[in-house]
Amino acid sequence: METTSQCSSIRHLVIIGNGMASHRLIEALVKQPTRPQCITVIGAEPTPAYNRILLSPLLAGEMQPDALTLRNAAWYADQGITLILGEKVDTLDRAHQTLTTDSGRTLTYDHVVLATGSRPAMPNIPGIELDGVHGFRDLQDAAALEAIALQGGNSVVIGGGLLGLEAAEGLRKRGNNIHVSVLQRSERLMNRQLDTTASHLLQNTLTQRGLNIVTGAQLVRLEGDAQGQVTSIHLADGRKLAATSVIIAAGITPNAALGHHAGLTTERGVLVDEYLTTSDPAISALGECCQFNGATYGLVEPIWRQVEVLAATICGIATPGYKDAPSATKLKVSGITLYAFGPTQPSAEHEVLSYRDIERGDYRRVLLRNGEIEGAVLYGDTALGPWYFKQALAGSNLNDCRQALLFGAADAEVLLSAASENSSVSYANSSHPTPEAA
Repeated sequence: METTSQCSSIRHLVIIGNGMASHRLIEALVKQPTRPQCITVIGAEPTPAYNRILLSPLLAGEMQPDALTLRNAAWYADQGITLILGEKVDTLDRAHQTLTTDSGRTLTYDHVVLATGSRPAMPNIPGIELDGVHGFRDLQDAAALEAIALQGGNSVVIGGGLLGLEAAEGLRKRGNNIHVSVLQRSERLMNRQLDTTASHLLQNTLTQRGLNIVTGAQLVRLEGDAQGQVTSIHLADGRKLAATSVIIAAGITPNAALGHHAGLTTERGVLVDEYLTTSDPAISALGECCQFNGATYGLVEPIWRQVEVLAATICGIATPGYKDAPSATKLKVSGITLYAFGPTQPSAEHEVLSYRDIERGDYRRVLLRNGEIEGAVLYGDTALGPWYFKQALAGSNLNDCRQALLFGAADAEVLLSAASENSSVSYANSSHPTPEAA
């Protein structure tokens, strides 16, 4: 059921956080004639919003810091928005609708949006507090890692997902005398996105580039010297690796503490309804700090959909509300392109179609159930990925173009069209190789 919010009468909207989600919301709000009369944005970092996705090429020396900036401070002023940087909101007084920053600044509000993002999930192990242990979430982290790369030594990255691999590759590219190891708790890299074949292809490529990949690695403690500097890591199986620095990139934790201390309902994140409203109707939450129907968020696609709903709600525009939806993930790991959605491993009910071109380094695998696509993994050439995802969302029965599925959307569309017209089309003379059914 659609609803119309009464938030169009908001005089003063305060957005706490100046990350990518916050900035996307601001961009949406300024386009609306019913935007709040006064908008204030408070960011804990000293710089305006920037693209965190580009921190890895920044670390690698492939980009300059200015290239990450989404809008400079002058743009906010031109839009009539007050931008406060380098201040963190310490307290949120819901009874008086005021907030106070760590500088002692106090503001009143009619409505607040919590867009406080997330922080690296730090393992609860001995030694995690040692010097030389870093996360990789912001510009300050990127600067610290750049210094590590230039100094050289043994750097160990904890986490074999996208962020960990990008951090490892950035260190390797930037440093001249640095040895980089990646520790992955699972038996394969990017186990949430890739199947075994694609993961092994990725690992082989990164190993050839000079990274030391250690899978099945369960970290139990960090060891340091008398000065409190990390010197080594210890694994559950008894292995020990030298480490002059350790980078934690093993997931994120929502920054929900401000909402929790203000008495909002929280679990892992700040709980919101389909309109991104918290347990206090005068407060919304957005992005990585919020939790909806048990889910928290780390990818931009669902967060961008949240922004659309929240912007409409704030401006008093009818909206059906936010709903979780399947997402496809297009990733670029250090120049290697990946596209994936759905299950990473087939079940007994799946038909598996796969194709691999060893010379080109391309791999495609499609999971079918009763003729419908339920999942796909593409490594290298990912051009077919969006078409697969479109067919999966539509629930298209692709039995009639099964032989063409791995080689081109155009071929598949021709066969589908012919089948729908009850035409007799033969694919026997095609120059394409026959897909391998696993």
